[in-house]
Amino acid sequence: MSNVSIKAEAAPRPREGVSSRAIVGWILHNVVWIWLAILVVFFGLFNSFFFTVFNFQNIMVQATVLGMLATAVALPLLVAEIDLSIPANLGFSSAVGALAVTDYGAPWWLGALLGIAVATMIGFFNGLCITRLRMVSLIQTLSMMIILQGALLALTQGKTITSLPEGYTWIGQATIDGWPIMPLVFVVALIFMAVLLRRTVLGRSIYAVGGNAAAANSAGIRVDRTKIVAFTIAGFLAGIGGYLLASWQMAITSNQGGSFLLYAIAAPIIGGVSVFGGRGNVIGVFGGVMLLTVIQVGLAIIAVPSFYVGMIGGVMIFIAVAIDAIRVRYFQ
Repeated sequence: MSNVSIKAEAAPRPREGVSSRAIVGWILHNVVWIWLAILVVFFGLFNSFFFTVFNFQNIMVQATVLGMLATAVALPLLVAEIDLSIPANLGFSSAVGALAVTDYGAPWWLGALLGIAVATMIGFFNGLCITRLRMVSLIQTLSMMIILQGALLALTQGKTITSLPEGYTWIGQATIDGWPIMPLVFVVALIFMAVLLRRTVLGRSIYAVGGNAAAANSAGIRVDRTKIVAFTIAGFLAGIGGYLLASWQMAITSNQGGSFLLYAIAAPIIGGVSVFGGRGNVIGVFGGVMLLTVIQVGLAIIAVPSFYVGMIGGVMIFIAVAIDAIRVRYFQ
């Protein structure tokens, strides 16, 4: 009888532990939205301009290019790889497309398509190097980033290309009833990626390869092909992001895209895409993009010096990786 009473008294304790663990797990998995809500209130209290329609439109426009890059970065991460060359790919491919229009007289739409095609091929090449040559993705894409940065500088000769035709810059400048249409491209990309990852065989293969490549291979999934496709789609998204950035800025600079590297990597990780592969979703990537964009815009509105913004971005990456490690270790 005493043993029964002891067990009965002890029974509620595991339920208490499970409840606390569940709460902590929920917080860790939704931390991006918690941060976002807190920061929106914080910046709004400091400056009421933050809550204006104009500022919301500004946030959505600035989030578009970062969102395209973050979505691109997320794909290699999901297959347990990384692509550091994506922002450099954005800059180089957009310069190729723009120069085809300004220097060689190509129609603006052909120049845009050419830039996207070049970016896609660079992503495909990265995937081949990593799968066929067994190169470490961190080092291979780092070297590709340096190559593309040098190639961009050589193409532009250190100058800014500004003579872009109206058709090329239309999507970055056009509005409907005062609302910019460029963010719609980001929305379409998010829907495309959500369907791809959740509703297709390729999407399930991407998660399987990132979760356990050996098990995925044993199950009949073509691991190398899945990784190549992931890198290729990442390059395609980077190419679209490059065209959008050039259209929005109405120019190509000699360091186009270079400032996005830090945030393009941080956004998907903050949004829950695991650096260990196999975990993450499109909604989380969107949350990470919005969080970083709100931080950039909010700090500018409250007049924080720009050199602190980079430092804060680094802190955000550190916190995101730490949270991801805790999630993987204790809340799988």
